[in-house]
Amino acid sequence: MAIRKILVANRSEIAIRVFRAANELGLKTVAIWAEEDKYSLHRFKADESYQIGRGPHLERDLGPIEAYLSIEEVIRVARLSGADAIHPGYGLLSESPEFAEACAANGIVFIGPTPETMRRLGNKVAARDLAVEIGVPVVPATPPLPDDMAQVRAMAEEVGFPVMLKASWGGGGRGMRVIRSEADLEREVREAKREAKAAFGKDEVYLEKLVERARHVEVQVLGDTHGNAVHLFERDCSIQRRNQKVVER
Repeated sequence: MAIRKILVANRSEIAIRVFRAANELGLKTVAIWAEEDKYSLHRFKADESYQIGRGPHLERDLGPIEAYLSIEEVIRVARLSGADAIHPGYGLLSESPEFAEACAANGIVFIGPTPETMRRLGNKVAARDLAVEIGVPVVPATPPLPDDMAQVRAMAEEVGFPVMLKASWGGGGRGMRVIRSEADLEREVREAKREAKAAFGKDEVYLEKLVERARHVEVQVLGDTHGNAVHLFERDCSIQRRNQKVVER
């Protein structure tokens, strides 16, 4: 399927970068914006722009993050604008298998991994399980945390403090908190769940043994729809601020 028009299901800098790449390829672009972003630059960098989260078709107005996380709203604009592909950017819906499935159900190309891949790798707990399955060493961790704090405390004690609390569907350094003692556990878990729900649409979190002063080394892999795949060698991403990479080398 030839792509002619791309909707970017994101905002701000990442949306502008995708618009620029699309323009260089001769493709039309579509922006979406929540009410709070009506003056944001990305709205004016696309060929077309549409508001989401407000309007008579909704029972109530959606908040700014809620609007960008609404699969129904993004698909509505894609159909309205005639976009035949959606680029999710990063964060928000970029690792949502349900979003990728909704795109496919509406005949729209999702520029990203398949729903099956996201379910296995987009969720950190599932990705850990896969690593264990194929024999990759991993640090001690828990399954997704239950609502019962007594169970959570027992799970934390089994892993051993200090621990890192992580959002299962998180990314970009969001939803990560260091917990050094049981005294902070309940507060941090509840706050992390709220943050994960707001940022990623799901409040699933888990605990992992904290590795102090760790090196962050990764290998990036690119694949296309024709069965081709390449790796981009190792990257040291250890220089970080608030768990976000500052330098990759």
